[in-house]
Order: sequence, then structure tokens, then C-alpha cells
Amino acid sequence: MIPFSPPRIDQLIIDEVIDTLKSGWITTGPKTKLFEKKLTAFGGHKATLCVNSASAGLELMLRWYGVTEGDEVILPAYTYAATANVIIHCGAKPVFVDVNNDFNISVAAIRKAITNRTKVIMPVDIGGHPCDYDEINTLVKESSVVSLFSSNSEEQKKLGRILVLSDAAHSIGAIYKGKQSGSLTDVTVYSFHAVKNLTTAEGGAICLNLNDDFDNEAIYKYLNTKSLHGQNKDALAKTQIGNWRYDIIEAGYKCNMTDILASIGLVEIDRYKNDMLVRRKQIFDLYSTLLSAYDWAEIPEYITKEKTSSFHVYLLRIKGITEKQRDEIIAEIFKAEVSVNVHFVPLPMMTYYKNMGYNIQDYPVSYDNYSREISLPVYYDLTDENVSTVVMAVAEAVKKVMNYKL
Repeated sequence: MIPFSPPRIDQLIIDEVIDTLKSGWITTGPKTKLFEKKLTAFGGHKATLCVNSASAGLELMLRWYGVTEGDEVILPAYTYAATANVIIHCGAKPVFVDVNNDFNISVAAIRKAITNRTKVIMPVDIGGHPCDYDEINTLVKESSVVSLFSSNSEEQKKLGRILVLSDAAHSIGAIYKGKQSGSLTDVTVYSFHAVKNLTTAEGGAICLNLNDDFDNEAIYKYLNTKSLHGQNKDALAKTQIGNWRYDIIEAGYKCNMTDILASIGLVEIDRYKNDMLVRRKQIFDLYSTLLSAYDWAEIPEYITKEKTSSFHVYLLRIKGITEKQRDEIIAEIFKAEVSVNVHFVPLPMMTYYKNMGYNIQDYPVSYDNYSREISLPVYYDLTDENVSTVVMAVAEAVKKVMNYKL
């Protein structure tokens, strides 16, 4: 069977992990700190903190900004549960809005959703395709929007407006108007989960890019403490002679990245731009070329004049089908021993969020995109022959379910 998205684990990664195991330093240490520096250089932002998941990174930033009960955070209805769950953890209200045809959050819908309770906007780069960041960054600075904003923490007072916190779980390496993901908003959070382009098995990173009113390095140090139970010295710092004593300055969390995980990331980041992204683009291009022969195939947008995707998920849509027919097509594809997926079931369709009163009928574009979407396999070792096999499996499945001609 052609798998959906296996990680790239080769000898370079194995050797780097073994080196870490033999070093005697396997928790947060020198390799994690080096990985952070390389991520900062890659993204062009101001500072990076590595954590054990993107979810942890998003929640740390919401809590740093003082998001709490009674506050609202705007996010797309079309995203994975992590984006919304962290808002719930903080006691705040997720305010879902609809998306555009390109799967990304609608700026017009954001504007309509802003209230005097809005503290954060969380755009999500679905499939690795950047959102409309200039429009979002301009919107939060408009005088009419700023006048609505009420500050309930020192950080909120200092920024004086809605924070833009980008969920870039899919989009490390994506480019928007010549700038890398990581430097496009106040704060960006990456994911390095096993299925991501750049993996550390599990992991994530907070990319700090706050304006000059903030000391991003000082915030990095504080978040480092917050990610380690509020302990003001990490294990590496305490190894210095006579430096064993530490303090707990708050009831923090436990979500630091380890050097074992960072070892994988160090290999990945060094070959990411000129190797991983190159191959993934080739796969996207080949899918698009082969699928363009079929009238029923709606080819995803992944390169425009202003945007270049990270080529994370190939979001194929089938024209003129229902959700039920899409599911039948997927079942037929699996019979051909090809693994596919769906990104994502919109959150208003999930039991927890339905029970909170959200209704998918309020997000028609999200539902239409979801109901016709099939994510095709994309990974480094997928061969051109494999891509052809996938396309033929999809075409045969569509023909069988819809009676379309090949």
C-alpha cells in the first residue's frame, strides 16, 4: 500500500540521534538551543522557543497575552481541533468564522466577528498556503478596531490591540510577499509532528516577532521558564559549577523540547529548503499536471504571485459531489491500496463544539470545501510512479462512484 505521510527517517537522522544518546545529554540542552537558533535564522523572526508540540506553543502564547474567561479568540471553522482546544483551556470563547475558497480564513468574516471581547486572531495556513497576512495585520491596526480593544493585562496594554497569533502548523518554509512564515505576524507557531514536512517526531516552536515595544529575547526567557514548571533555570543552566539553586516563579507547565527530538530537527532544517521543499513541490506539480486531464478535478492553489506554499497537504477537491459520494470515493481509493485523508472536518461538525451550539450551516464555504476534499499522499520518498498510481486510483474511484469518464 502507498502510505499517506510517513516520516523521512534516514541514516543522517539515525546517526544524529545516536550521537545525542551517546552524549549523555538527552533532555533540553545544547542541541535544542542550536535548533532554536537555526529556526530563527530560517524564519527571519526575532527569537524562537522550541516546545513539545504546536498546541503547547499556542496555549503558552494565549496565556502570556492574558487570554482568560470572558475573552474571545477568532479562528477559522476549517482547522484541526488543537487551534480551538487551547482557547477552551484558557477559559476563553472560540469565535469561528468561515474561510475562502483557498481554505484559509476570510478577512471579511474576521472583521464582522470582532467585538470588544476579542483579544487574539489565529489565522491557520491550511495545507501550507499562507493566509492574507497584510490584510489581517492592517485590520487589527485600524482605528475603529483598536478603539474596540480593551486591555486586561500588561502585555495587552503594551501592544494596545488584538494579537495576531499564526497557527503555522503546516507552513514552515511558506513564503508570503517575499517573507518567510515565522516573520509574518506578531507570533507564529510551527508544528514538528511526525506527519509534518519538518518533523522532530513530536514538537513545535514559538516564533516571536513582536514589535520594538517588546523585548523578544526577554519574552523568550520568560516562556522558557513557563514551559518548565515556572523554574527559573533549566537543566543545562544548573550543570554549571555551583549553579544548582533555582526558584519557582509561577505554576508553569511542562512542555519543553528534548535534545533527542531536536537532533531530528537539526538534520531536517539543514536540508529543508534545498531538498525537502524541492521534492514536495515536484510532487505537487506532478499531481497538478496529471489531474488537469480530468474535468472533475479542482486543482488546489499553492503558488501565486504573492504566496508560495510549503507543499504540506495536496488538497484535491472533486467537482459536483456530495459528502457521502466523497466518502464512497475514498473507500474505493483505499481498495486500490492507496492511502488518502481529509483535511479537515470543520470543528462545528465535531460533537464537542456542536454541543456548545456551533452549527456548520453558519460556515457554508467551510462545509463545501470539506465535503469535496481528498488529501493525497505527499512525502519525500514518494516516487513519480507512485504519484501516477495515486492519480489513477483516484480517477478509477471517481469513475466508479460518479460514472465519470476517465
